[in-house]
Amino acid sequence: MNNIEYIGLSQINGPLIVIDGIENDCYEELVEIISKDEKRLGRIIQIEGNRAVIQVFEGTNGLSLNNTRTRLLGEPMKFAVSRDILGRIFDGVGRPIDGYGEIFAEAKLDINGSSINPVSRDYPRDYIRTGISSIDGLATLIKGQKLPIFSGSGMSHNELAAQIVSQANVEGSDYAIIFAAMGVKNDVAQYFRRSFEETGVLSRVVMFMNLANDPIIERITAPRCALTAAEFLAAQYGMDVLVIMTDMTSYAEALREFSSAKGEIPGRKGYPGYLYSDLASLYERAGKIKNINGSVTQIPILTMPNDDITHPVPDLTGYITEGQIVLSRSLEQKGIYPSVSVLLSLSRLMKDGIGTKYTREDHSAVSNQLYSSYAKVEDARSLASVIGEEDLSPIDKLYIEFGRKFDSIFLNQSKSDNRTIDTTLDLGWQLLSLLPKEELDRLDPKLLEQKYGKVNVIEDNTDSMN
Repeated sequence: MNNIEYIGLSQINGPLIVIDGIENDCYEELVEIISKDEKRLGRIIQIEGNRAVIQVFEGTNGLSLNNTRTRLLGEPMKFAVSRDILGRIFDGVGRPIDGYGEIFAEAKLDINGSSINPVSRDYPRDYIRTGISSIDGLATLIKGQKLPIFSGSGMSHNELAAQIVSQANVEGSDYAIIFAAMGVKNDVAQYFRRSFEETGVLSRVVMFMNLANDPIIERITAPRCALTAAEFLAAQYGMDVLVIMTDMTSYAEALREFSSAKGEIPGRKGYPGYLYSDLASLYERAGKIKNINGSVTQIPILTMPNDDITHPVPDLTGYITEGQIVLSRSLEQKGIYPSVSVLLSLSRLMKDGIGTKYTREDHSAVSNQLYSSYAKVEDARSLASVIGEEDLSPIDKLYIEFGRKFDSIFLNQSKSDNRTIDTTLDLGWQLLSLLPKEELDRLDPKLLEQKYGKVNVIEDNTDSMN
């Protein structure tokens, strides 16, 4: 530790302080700030010669330009890790806030981990069952993948995240859930905690909570602490870890605020020009390493301002990740949960993690045919909006009916409905049996002969559809 103290500050600008005359400082180095016998922590985020710009975790209120003392700690920010972090709740900088005391650390790890070396990566295989048909059947989550959820303000992404946490299961493996919430309101934080307790999964969950009224610096560190915990459990204990981070838009807005405070030239919509590389530094920490049993899978959740999928945050996220799950406001307004927009959602790694070895031999075929048929549903609905449903051809009317059943029975499920992959695929076959054989052109004739007509046509008995 560097014992030299620097007295006085050159500038105070929002959550940032500037000190001149500093020597031997390092980027991301932890700093102790002392004012009126009160200690705060910060980190060096910018160095210009002998001038250092420091983010203060607890904010700069009450700091004086003349009497504030600053001490460099000679190390980056670290998070204390051990298997005992399972079942615990931390704030955005890794301090326990559940009242159960400090963690007895096996190690203290730098939160600024690096992405996995591509040479060391093992190709993602094995699906993760979420119990949600629209994900498991059509946009399958694969172990080691990063698959974001694109949502909108006021939509049911929080409920979906809680359901995935309570139901996610990697068959035949030791698994854990890391949940990081950034910029959430108190009632949302309590909802997640209560949901995990009621479903009995809290013992497998590590929570990092940054509330809306907490310092925004914690929104920058919370996902890094979460990923550090995930990497430790995966590497040391061979666990398959699912990391859910919400809301990445709040994280990006915190970055934008810091960038503006530093006087950097803004990029698109005011976000810093390095937003892409910053998001990549988080997302690329997902994956599976050769000869190591554990894996880190990510589901970042972000709200799209004005439901705009071309907004910088979802736009850049889509470039980095392997697909996306998009929630539809029109489905949400119909009372369908989860409101997954099938045609906008995809999982690019799905083809290699399903099939006879992982799910079921007909998974790929059923998924392709459901996609194809639902695309024709959208065409039929567009035509009906112009000429009216009564004037549609008989086959278009069949597709309209197929679409209604698909929305109300396949997509729509209760928050406690934990479906197996067999249930999901059987539902798919039941829906496809509503259509004539000649319309099922994505299915192998032998498979079609084996399955078609041997399932009961289902009745729509949901209350959520008009």
